[in-house]
Amino acid sequence: MKFSRYHALGNDYIVMEASSLAKPLSQADVQRICHRHYGVGSDGILLRETARKDGAFSLTIYNPDGSRAEKSGNGLRIFARYLWDLGLVREEPFLVSTAGGDVTCRVAPGGRVVAVDMGQVSFDSAAIPVQGPSREVLREKIEVGGREVAFCAATVGNPHCVVLDLEATQDNAERFGPLLEHHPLFPNRTNVQLLKVLSRAEIQIEIWERGAGYTLASGSSSSAAAAVAHRLGLVDSSVSVRMPGGVISIEIGADFSIRMTGGVTRVCEGIVCPECLE
Repeated sequence: MKFSRYHALGNDYIVMEASSLAKPLSQADVQRICHRHYGVGSDGILLRETARKDGAFSLTIYNPDGSRAEKSGNGLRIFARYLWDLGLVREEPFLVSTAGGDVTCRVAPGGRVVAVDMGQVSFDSAAIPVQGPSREVLREKIEVGGREVAFCAATVGNPHCVVLDLEATQDNAERFGPLLEHHPLFPNRTNVQLLKVLSRAEIQIEIWERGAGYTLASGSSSSAAAAVAHRLGLVDSSVSVRMPGGVISIEIGADFSIRMTGGVTRVCEGIVCPECLE
């Protein structure tokens, strides 16, 4: 099982080809490959599927717990760089199909910076989804870990819970993140961001990713958190998002469409040996 490994600001993924697998990846296979002691170790697997008839590249995204993610901003940037390294794309825009919708990617000359049009952010409870009546989920209260905190919810093809009044620290992300991820308010679970606004052009977030845990960086989390801050009138339409792994640039359109730009680093290539999966 051949693989390539990349990281996007410390958020690392393994890229594989579905056509090269002897059998489909099982949940147990994904968990073992992603395990940092018993496998290769990664924050997920990006599986290139058969391209669509219209030429769009098809991508399946696995979380390290074996569940599937609808969309991943860092994963999409890595996948775009992988296609660029194979010589399948150049600097012209191209389309990638995900379970969370189609996105347009652009690889900058040299391959190390990628821009992704992530789609339109929605705050609608039915689209995210969030339990309760139909509404925009903005500045609501939720009980978690013995505290009442304010949050907003959003989707950019996958669900996000942006917390407004917890200090943006790793300790808080690791304490409250799993409780919010599995809170009954979110029927499909949720990604979690602790938000701190630094200026009209800059925010800081700490991230707990659904199915992955504490994460150094996330493109979809950056998109959702920046969109929430803009919707609340706290930032302008161009936002730098600071995370422990680095900085992602977000451009927010009038309709809350998102263009995300950030770096990608190629790490290594290898083969997963069969006995690893026994």
